Amino acid sequence: MMKNESKTLYIPLYGKAFVSQKGIILEDKKAEEIWEKEKFPLGRKSSSKWLAYFMGMRSAVIDNWVSEKLSEKPESAVLHIGCGLDSRIERVKAPFEKWFDVDFPEVIGIRKEYFSETEKYKMLGASASETAWIFALPDFENAVIVLEGISMYLSEEIIKNLFAALSEKFPSAKIIMDVYTEKAVKASKIKNPIQDVGALPSFGIDEPSVFETEKIKFSGEIEMTPEEKINELSGFEKMFFKKMFAGKFAKNLYKIYTYKV
Repeated sequence: MMKNESKTLYIPLYGKAFVSQKGIILEDKKAEEIWEKEKFPLGRKSSSKWLAYFMGMRSAVIDNWVSEKLSEKPESAVLHIGCGLDSRIERVKAPFEKWFDVDFPEVIGIRKEYFSETEKYKMLGASASETAWIFALPDFENAVIVLEGISMYLSEEIIKNLFAALSEKFPSAKIIMDVYTEKAVKASKIKNPIQDVGALPSFGIDEPSVFETEKIKFSGEIEMTPEEKINELSGFEKMFFKKMFAGKFAKNLYKIYTYKV
């Protein structure tokens, strides 16, 4: 049975399918295909077009970051931890050494209905709260690691343990992770689209350096709603989105941080 936290994967899936069908922000025919077959019953908040635009932009921004890092070091392994039904493996065109999509076994079971493993692409049923699977991976000098939409369901201790394992396994790594702030977690108890699937975030961070160690360093914050993506909207939608989802209030709730090993 799928955990409520895992059910949140259908929210970004819908968002990516929605914007892809409109021909804006993100091209993702695979998301369109999967959503057409899954059609998970979302609530009014989790299926709003505003959230769909936001989910599409978040994915596009992370895609660009992954592509940039792989262009710098194409011999890297990619780890997408908490991959859900995301098709980044198909959207990113940059070369890589090997790609691992990781999520709970029940999620990977569904994922295997839509994706096929190859010599360079593998799917792993594992939890971010455990680390043994990381040390069972083949050795790579470099890694590009994505944690998208999962940090808010973990804890500071779990993320620190995960980062420690990743930094021990890979001599060099780049990590990208979207996070809720503490303010966002408090606000989510009152109103958050993920409540539609019975989930609630439990962890937010205001200071990204909390995860720094001798090996791991905070390397920067990335704009989640870049101007060029907002400009793909038009008229009232562009004005409203810019004010409500890209303004100062929204930026105080939700962020994308990057780290390096």
